Formats: sequence, structure tokens, C-alpha cells
Amino acid sequence: MSADRRQAASHLERLLSTRNPEELLAQLAPHPGAVPPKVPGGAHVSDEAVQRRWDLIPAPDSRRELLDADTEACKESYKKNIEHFIGTVKVPVGLAGPLRVNGLFASGDYYVPLATTEAALVASYSRGSHLLTEAGGCTSAVLNEGVCRSPGFAFRDLRESGLFVLWTTEHLDEFRRVAEATTRFGKLTDMRITLEGNHVYLCFEFTTGDASGQNMVTLATEAICAFIEEHCPITPQYHFVEANLSGDKKASAQSFLLVRGRKVSAEALVPAELIEKRLRTTPEQMVNFWRMCAMGGILSGTMGIQGHFANGLTALYMACGQDVACVAESAVGVCRYEVMDGNLYASVSLPNIMVGTVGGGTGLPSQKACLDILGLSGAGKAQALAEVCAGLCLAGELSIMGAMCSGDFSRAHRLLARGKHAKKKTEGNAHE
Repeated sequence: MSADRRQAASHLERLLSTRNPEELLAQLAPHPGAVPPKVPGGAHVSDEAVQRRWDLIPAPDSRRELLDADTEACKESYKKNIEHFIGTVKVPVGLAGPLRVNGLFASGDYYVPLATTEAALVASYSRGSHLLTEAGGCTSAVLNEGVCRSPGFAFRDLRESGLFVLWTTEHLDEFRRVAEATTRFGKLTDMRITLEGNHVYLCFEFTTGDASGQNMVTLATEAICAFIEEHCPITPQYHFVEANLSGDKKASAQSFLLVRGRKVSAEALVPAELIEKRLRTTPEQMVNFWRMCAMGGILSGTMGIQGHFANGLTALYMACGQDVACVAESAVGVCRYEVMDGNLYASVSLPNIMVGTVGGGTGLPSQKACLDILGLSGAGKAQALAEVCAGLCLAGELSIMGAMCSGDFSRAHRLLARGKHAKKKTEGNAHE
């Protein structure tokens, strides 16, 4: 994380303009002394526990906003999803659509709830969704599934590591038995081994039913580690249930080689006349823009080539009770355009869609309502939700790249985010 010499000098000059070096050093030094009370109550959501937390902070107006009557009436429903509860934050939810998905599991027209504070986002995804629907919809398919946990084991030397690897390869059936005893829905499907000197990483891959599954695979892997500790003749010096090889909540180079959650690909062939009518550009210009963006992504070192998968996924994850931090890996993917017989072929591939329709935050009142809008709440719906996610990302890519090609991008933000006058064609066309 280097800084240009001139930038560093300018930053230091600003810091020293109001304080001398001794004052800055004193400000940055540790300050031992009395420790304020810790936040009480753990996961309790009783009136008394909530009041004790609010007593810590002098913010009566904030209490009214965070703990309004509706929140207080249903606070018990948050008990398993939050600790130190003091209220809820309201995020506006808009509908994007209709989005027609022709998938292996998702089939039909969807109005997609998106929670965001970013103006123009829902309008853009709605425009792209409507474009795809007019073109007959997008084809979307779940191609692979799996969630992994990667415990790490340390030994005295490489010889012990090798003996441990040999033992583990002979006991996969036992690992499967103890892991699946911890869950009704999780299944251990594979184990990958990485040996690095006196360290061994075991990457256990599971299917997780209709749950996103992070907690499920953690508990199952913990049971495997306990079995190893009890039965393996080569005793590790120490081990950890997760050693950062799984790609959990981060973009990684292995994203395109493996799967985390669900790997999904979506495509559509959009007629040139629709591109011209709805996006006010041409398939050829869209491909030109995509080609330049692809090179820009390579030059900047991005993982994958796409415009803004994170925008749509974050908004959908927030609305539908998903683990929003998983956008870090879910938004890794590629978008690709081609001119095909004068029309625009567009596709997206996302190898790490981490979504579930049971467990986690999916049962909370507002989040379940959003899943109900999609018709994707409860068991048997997670694969369909993943295919809708891919379709939504495709819609967002078409809309934002079309806006860049036509010049609508900045005009739309000026109109919707700042409320200022924009050209009539932007209001009537870019966000209809």
C-alpha cells in the first residue's frame, strides 16, 4: 500500500498544520484508564436488556428512529439473528422487473425486490430486466453447487505432513459419517488436499440443501476435526477449523476453478431493434464498450470482467435476508458480449452465488416478505433464487453498459440522485 512521495508529503503537511509532532504522537499513544461498561445482554431482546443498551448512549432521538413501534412489536423475531439488539435500520426497497427467467429451476416473470439507498440503481436494473423480458427472457442455469470449509493442520516436518495426508485419504467415509451426523441437509461430497511444508489444508466440500450453509459446514467440519484429533496416529501440533483456503467472504483466484455456493450462467440474445429502442445504442457499440472495459479490468487487475454485479446482488441480498458480506465472493464473475447475426449476444457467469431460502435471515418478517414477492421462500427454492440472481446481474450489465454507450449514465444520476433537470429523453427512455 505505497503512496506517492508528493501525496505523502502533502498529507503530513496537512496533519502538522494544526498540531506539532509531539501532540500527534501523544494522540496516537495508548490511553490506559477506566474502561466504559460493555454492552450487556448478549442475544437477549427483553425490554430490560434493550433499555440497558440504550442507557449506554446519549441518543434519545436515535432510539425513536431505530426502535419504533413496529420494530419493538416484533423484536423477538430478531433474537437468533443479532446480538446486543437495539433496533432496526430501515432501507428503502424497490421493485425491478419484470425479469423473465427461463431456467432449470426458475421459470417465469419475476418482480425483484431490491433494498438500496443508491438512487438510479433500481431504475437501471428494472430497465435491463424489462429489456430481457421483451427479448423473450434470459436462459439461466445452475451448473454446480458446493460450500467448503478448509481446516489447517500443523506438524513438525514434511514427513509428518505426508503421513497425515495418507491417513486422511483412507478415512473419507468416516469423515462423511461424523459430518453428516451434525446436519439433516448437509452432505460431504469431496475433500481436496493442499500440502505446504509442514502445513496441511483439508478443503471439505458440502452440499447444503436450500440453506446458504456457512454455519452448517462449519459445525460439520468441526466434528471432522474432533474425529481426527481423537483417532489420527499422527498428532498435529495445532489446527484451526478454517485456515483461509475456502474463499469465504473474499474474492480469490480460485473462484473460477471451483465453486462456492452455486455456479450459475445466464445468457440472452437481444435483437438489435430492442437495443436501439430501449438503450439508444447499437450491438456493435455495446461490444466496443465491453471490449474496452475488459482490457481496463485486466490492466487494473480485477478478478473477473464485469461492470457492477455487486450492485444488484447487494440490493437483493439485503432485501431477501442473505449474508450480505458474501457479496465479496458472489460478485466475482464475467460478462461477455458478441454481435451475432446483427443482434447482441450477452452472457454472465458467476461461480460463487451464496444464497439460501431457508435459515439465516430469510425468516425475518421483511426479508421473508421479499422472498414471498419472488415466490421463492422456503425449501426447494434456493437453486431458483440463484438463477434469478444471475438473470438480475445480466439485466444490470445490459442497462449500465447501454447507459454508458448512449451517454445516459451521468444524466440519469443527475436526474434521480440529485433531482435536477435532465433531458426529457433520459426521463422518458432511460428509466421507463
